[in-house]
Amino acid sequence: MLQKTKPVLTMALVAGAAFLLGASPERAQPELPSGHPAVSMPEKPKASEPNPDDVRTIEGIVDAYYASVSGPKGQPRDWGRFLSLFMPDARFIVARVVDGKSVPFALSPDEFVRSNRTYFERGGYFEKDIYREVNTFGHIAQVFSTYASRRAQADPEPYARGINSFQLFHTDGRWWITSIMWDHETPESNPIPQEYLPSETIEEDQ
Repeated sequence: MLQKTKPVLTMALVAGAAFLLGASPERAQPELPSGHPAVSMPEKPKASEPNPDDVRTIEGIVDAYYASVSGPKGQPRDWGRFLSLFMPDARFIVARVVDGKSVPFALSPDEFVRSNRTYFERGGYFEKDIYREVNTFGHIAQVFSTYASRRAQADPEPYARGINSFQLFHTDGRWWITSIMWDHETPESNPIPQEYLPSETIEEDQ
């Protein structure tokens, strides 16, 4: 995993995300990465006490996010740990295509878990970042993290890739995730720019 850190002023994207969340019209089923359906679950998970190592640093909280969602088929995830990373009212904003147009879909962390836990746990899911760029200013940070998704850790190639954009806030002696926005790669129409990919092509060595 390659990382580039730049202490520059960046504009947090939370305000823009809040604008997008202002309305929730009825929408058609969005286009998802091939082989990556969402399956709903009714129960509501609860956050656990945060592990100090998870939230002390930017690197720690991003690593904890990926560790929380990843695991082999049949292994329950530690969703309490996952939820402990997020600020109250945090949001997931995902770009999906509906009728040829990019549309933002918003989820709370609870909704993200309930929509994906069956797929992650029953089918196996491993998500890792292969490139990370961190921008910080004062108490805010933004992380551009290029991810690769696999159903099993030993799979030679990911079935999906994309970029997660983490917005983070530091308060009460720890980092919090305030939002995550992401889009998945489509090699023909939406390839990941080379600047957000590792210089080496062999991901397993990162």
